[in-house]
Amino acid sequence: MTAGAGGRESCSNGAPLTGGANARRSTRRTTLKLQIGIDGKSYEVEVEITEDDTAPKPHYIPAQSAPTIVTSTVAPVAGAPKPVVNEGPVDETKVCRSPIAGMVTRVNVQPGQQIQPNDLLLVLEAMKMETNVTSPVAGKVKTIKVAQSDGVQLNQVLVEFE
Repeated sequence: MTAGAGGRESCSNGAPLTGGANARRSTRRTTLKLQIGIDGKSYEVEVEITEDDTAPKPHYIPAQSAPTIVTSTVAPVAGAPKPVVNEGPVDETKVCRSPIAGMVTRVNVQPGQQIQPNDLLLVLEAMKMETNVTSPVAGKVKTIKVAQSDGVQLNQVLVEFE
């Protein structure tokens, strides 16, 4: 009996002992050989996969026969998208719409400001990623429909042009 790698006791042939604390555990071990490439060099790696046969398997609890009634109220959430009010037909050449649902982190233009195509209008954030919203046309900013920290929905009108 010797102490093997990781401080485990093993027989002289290297197999783990099956007595004592190890007697209750039944683990399957599988060795998998992989060939990986890093920076143009090829490496052969052996990976040992262990599975514990005695681990508890997930199970599901059947639903109660009597339904539970839960009442709730809707609380306003900071930065949540405001409901989009349908203002009727809009001249699509005179508006800039949101390409994503997210939150306004920065507004870079003001009403009355002259803009050129691809000028940065505002910045939206969604899932920790920032998206620059740029002007699709040259013109003058008529109104800005959102403010910093506002939540916006996909295709919501953000800026109107004259």
